[in-house]
Amino acid sequence: MPNEDMQIDWDVGIRMDDGTVLRADVFRPARAGRYPVLLSYGPYAKGLAFQDGYPSAWQKMVADHPDVPHGSSNLYQNWEVVDPEKWVPDGYVCVRVDSRGCGRSPGYVDHFSPRETRDFHDCIEWAGVQPWCNGKVGLSGVSYFGINQWQVAGLQPPHLAAMCIWEGAADWYRDMTHHGGILSTFWANWYDMQVKTVQYGLGERGPRSRANPALAVCGDETMSDAQLAANRCSFGDDILAHPLEDDYHRERSAQWDRITVPFLSAGNWGGQGLHLRGNTEAFMRAASSQKWLEMHGLEHWTHFYTDYGLAIQKRFFGHFLKGERTGWDEEPPVRLQVRHVDHFEERTEREWPIARTQWTKLHLAPEGTLGFAALTTSLPGEPQDRRLAVSAANPSTPFTLSFDAQGDGLTFLSEPLPEATEITGPLAAKLWASSSTTDADLFLVFRVFTADLREVTFAGAIDPHTPVAQGWLRASHRELDAQLSREGRPYHTHAREQKLTPGAPVELDIELWPTSIVVPAGCRIALTVRGRDYVYAEKTGLKLSNFKNELRGCGPFLHDDPRDRPAREFAGRTTLHFGPAHPAWLVLPVIPAP
Repeated sequence: MPNEDMQIDWDVGIRMDDGTVLRADVFRPARAGRYPVLLSYGPYAKGLAFQDGYPSAWQKMVADHPDVPHGSSNLYQNWEVVDPEKWVPDGYVCVRVDSRGCGRSPGYVDHFSPRETRDFHDCIEWAGVQPWCNGKVGLSGVSYFGINQWQVAGLQPPHLAAMCIWEGAADWYRDMTHHGGILSTFWANWYDMQVKTVQYGLGERGPRSRANPALAVCGDETMSDAQLAANRCSFGDDILAHPLEDDYHRERSAQWDRITVPFLSAGNWGGQGLHLRGNTEAFMRAASSQKWLEMHGLEHWTHFYTDYGLAIQKRFFGHFLKGERTGWDEEPPVRLQVRHVDHFEERTEREWPIARTQWTKLHLAPEGTLGFAALTTSLPGEPQDRRLAVSAANPSTPFTLSFDAQGDGLTFLSEPLPEATEITGPLAAKLWASSSTTDADLFLVFRVFTADLREVTFAGAIDPHTPVAQGWLRASHRELDAQLSREGRPYHTHAREQKLTPGAPVELDIELWPTSIVVPAGCRIALTVRGRDYVYAEKTGLKLSNFKNELRGCGPFLHDDPRDRPAREFAGRTTLHFGPAHPAWLVLPVIPAP
């Protein structure tokens, strides 16, 4: 039954500057007054219940985390946005807007475009002057509802007072469409599964609202398939048509120098491929003087709804939107759920990357058919004989190792670690590689193995068997931006291709996305250099209702479009080069024990 203390205004019209009327549901306290607004704008259809649109995710979340459904009728739960029954009683107005062309909002679908960002800006300004608003608008939501916050913040809408970006990527090229220059097929498949299914114009062919059965989730107009196709972009093909970073990507990415609003950026250690890098980059680069970083684990939607995540959000928004004494003014800038093999341990820090990081260079050297990592470290300020693992430094004799350019590659494995070792922060690798063709894709996986060589994986943002960290680089995209590159995080321009001369080695600096893991004593760490996506197991039988593919280790974040990786260029042999002229190493952010 509806909450008697909550007034719901269904399908409120918000007119855009071109005359298009977008539709919003407004959940507000029944008692008249002026309240702060939590607003979200996105494509997933405000009338589609979480339970109906994403049943497998919902069922797992409420089974594992009973605090999520507790205290709510759950009638108004929607995918990746706040539950109004847990916010309206605290004196907030929750506004959900269907983005242009989706749900009950008519128009042409063009995700993350300047048109969509302007719509978002105008919705914020509409909400800020309503009679039930105190003039302060906060933005909230997961994934898509976080990504577009970075974009709209660059327009600096006057009524925008605070943002909580929960696992929201920020760089349309590096975080989302082209990992290391390699096309991610995620967005094309996502478009089919999560947007076309709720496009405006499905009308009676689409679902009806659980909370208000009088409303068709996808509008009152029922269009033909041809009409629907004409009203949306060819999203996957549009992305494929822009293999380098250009204006198409820049206008869909955060403008860090223009983001000045206070924000809380919450990322996921297991969010490789989408739900991680943007959150840490934002904390490092956004111009705002009031910014916080929180990093956690588990599925990417889970902690947004748990009591843990809810408490953090309410402290943050209570401070900035209501002026309450929540203690947020004393909140440390960084809050980490440091990952152990079987649990998380909360810790706060003052900065990111952590200032006391011991950047530890681990040299790669041969031994055995798969290669064996010679892990030598000279820690700053430490005696030369302090070793993370016993071995020689960079090999003195040149040698090479080759693998199928679209195969499983090579694994470099350490000796067992003599003591528990925390690795928290960004990672980077230096390799020298050549190809039998004019290009090569390298997929790097940082891994942990038990003493008996069983791999340690984690419940990631999407995939239940996610490795510790991953990185990618197309060799022809090796050009670095010297100004933006920093310790542990090389930054590539992706502005031009530099094709390879077959057989000639080139120097590659490869970014691996940030991670956190306390490796137990006796375990081994490893770096795998592959020619295709990481695979935990060829068959797992695991699927989620909103993704096409079986979950085999990378979730839906795959790089397997043959149009992007034609066999003539990417199906040869890749060779790694080692020796005095070709030093190869992995740089790890080792955090000293207290």
